[in-house]
Amino acid sequence: MIADKRWKGVYSFEDSPFLMEILTELRNKHTGAIEFRKGLVKLGRYMGYELTKTMDFEKVEIETPLEKTEGIIAKDRKNVVIVTVLRAAIPLMEGLIKVFEHARVGIVSASRGKAPKFEIEMNYIKIPEIKPEDTVIIADPMIATGSTLLKVIEEVKKYGTPKRLIVLGVLAAPEGISRIKGAYPEVEVFVTKIDRELNDHGYILPGLGDAGDRAFGAPIKTAKK
Repeated sequence: MIADKRWKGVYSFEDSPFLMEILTELRNKHTGAIEFRKGLVKLGRYMGYELTKTMDFEKVEIETPLEKTEGIIAKDRKNVVIVTVLRAAIPLMEGLIKVFEHARVGIVSASRGKAPKFEIEMNYIKIPEIKPEDTVIIADPMIATGSTLLKVIEEVKKYGTPKRLIVLGVLAAPEGISRIKGAYPEVEVFVTKIDRELNDHGYILPGLGDAGDRAFGAPIKTAKK
């Protein structure tokens, strides 16, 4: 896990060859929908493991069949709310919930309009009550312009003030991270990799295309030469 020096509370996993190999497969335009979904599940699960390293735990005394010893309980792991941004984040949530099996799950349906306005339409919002001891993880594979996530964060905050508010994704553009951190400095961001930039249509470069389309079998749009 690498802390990005450009912002406080922003981390990537570019130091993990395992995750970089999965990301390479996701980027490849020849990777089919099934393998793409499986890759997102793997990323969600592994990044969930890494998140537990940043959580509070308490030491406990237990008794083995042979003697007493000391162990730990990661209490924060049992106080998690995962907010899934439909539809691309469904496989990411599947991976995360394997680590945070006690998590309550919220669903937000949000779609981004075309450039240059990038207006956000939200058709469905179902978020559980958020408690002061909760860690909220908003799962969205692509942090591009940040427009969608700004609206989602705004909605999440209506349901309570958590201990931590985390955005977790696969790829991010610097522009999107800057917008999120500018509006909500307390939000932490964890992504597999931070890419170079956005193009004029608001897509991350080099990116991997539309994660929702690729995960659920829609045709892949490629750049014209």
